[in-house]
Formats: sequence, C-alpha cells, structure tokens
Amino acid sequence: VTGASFFVFSGALKSSSGYLAKSSIVEDGVMVQITAENMDSLRQALREMKDFTIICGKVDAEDPQEHVHIQWVEDDKNFSKG
Repeated sequence: VTGASFFVFSGALKSSSGYLAKSSIVEDGVMVQITAENMDSLRQALREMKDFTIICGKVDAEDPQEHVHIQWVEDDKNFSKG
C-alpha cells in the first residue's frame, strides 16, 4: 500500500508497448500510464463516482505486479478544516 500526495494518470501508453499499465513514484506522488481505452473507462468511473482498478505489469506476465485501486470513501468534512 502506498500513500501519495497526488496522482497523475497518463493515457498515452501504447497497446503495442507490451504493458497493461505502468506505475512509478514521482516526487511524493504516483504516475500511472494507461492506454487510451483504459483512460476512457477511468474517466467514466470518476464521473459516476465508482471504484476503479488498474492492473499494472506486462501483458504476458503470469501474475500482475501491481494494482492501482481508486476507491470512493465517505466524505469527511472535518479533514483539513480551516
């Protein structure tokens, strides 16, 4: 589990790259490179406020190396108050 100050999602990963998706730590955040098709699905999930999972790693890998889970939680109105 990794906490981050920010996330960057890039839809520029080519299907021919051999990767489902790639993630990397950038400063105190995380960058996730996904295909354009996966970006469309991510945008739709965000609009509908639905959880979304991105599987990272090589297409032909037996076990996926990483998962990026986007989860909606209860609104905490007392967070960073003021």
